[in-house]
Amino acid sequence: MSKPRIVISVGDLNGVGLEIALKAHDEVSKLCNLVYCINKYMLKQASQLLNIDIPQDIEISFVDGDFNIKAGELSPKSGNYSFDSFIHGVTLCKNKQADAIVTMPINKEAWMRAGIEYKGHTDALRKYFDKDAIMMLGCEKMFVALYTEHTALKDVPPLIKHDKLLKFFINLNKSLPNQKIAVLGLNPHAGDNGVLGDEELEITSAIKSANEKIGFKQFIGPLVPDVAFTPHARKKYTHFVAMYHDQGLTPLKALYFDESVNISLNLPIVRTSVDHGTAFDIAYKGKANTLSYINAIKSAISLI
Repeated sequence: MSKPRIVISVGDLNGVGLEIALKAHDEVSKLCNLVYCINKYMLKQASQLLNIDIPQDIEISFVDGDFNIKAGELSPKSGNYSFDSFIHGVTLCKNKQADAIVTMPINKEAWMRAGIEYKGHTDALRKYFDKDAIMMLGCEKMFVALYTEHTALKDVPPLIKHDKLLKFFINLNKSLPNQKIAVLGLNPHAGDNGVLGDEELEITSAIKSANEKIGFKQFIGPLVPDVAFTPHARKKYTHFVAMYHDQGLTPLKALYFDESVNISLNLPIVRTSVDHGTAFDIAYKGKANTLSYINAIKSAISLI
């Protein structure tokens, strides 16, 4: 069988993304055929700054735009280039010119300063495909799907509504049809039966409705958030739904930071990503860890 063809969107070139990709190229290219969404000028500039030779077998798919890379600096030009690289890669996948896309980290403020309307990759994918993409992060030992992602904490409680939750659960079921999934409550003690908040009533009702529609007890909860990720709980469940970003990602990154990946579910293409940011503080210093990227490649291959 021929190896799958995977496009790499290069992320913010002022960060660690391209360093990781080039360092891991030889290992990863044994698993798949790689296509980097970048042009020759930017690739050469980055390789010189990194003092890493450009691999002889490298394949690029041209993305227009030239600017001076400034390691660790916030730049609208770099933000715009990372967006163009991403959309170029997504389009290749949509047009069946590639089997999956793996994205390197972008800087959300750089996107904002560049005038890009989206808060991140997943937000852009929703608009591009007009689908309710779901962000799930983790590794084989633990995965966390986020009900809300880059939402201010004060804006989360009004979103905890039966119909919206039910739609989320049904969409998650489409991607994980047989997986038992533990759902966290929003409030301390999962609300203590309404004493500390009534959002759990909405969560409980949506779980019941989802399980009835699916035909088995797939979703369990709502679990008390402060004990949901204890060793005992993680023996029972490997997949969780968190109501907001830090509720799920703080324990995940505390436990499995280096090895976790980001997977976009409920889309017509396969997209995975590293589970870390641009790491401006170590950009172009040769210190970036490649494990999350390698796992993102392996996850993409498994989903094709």
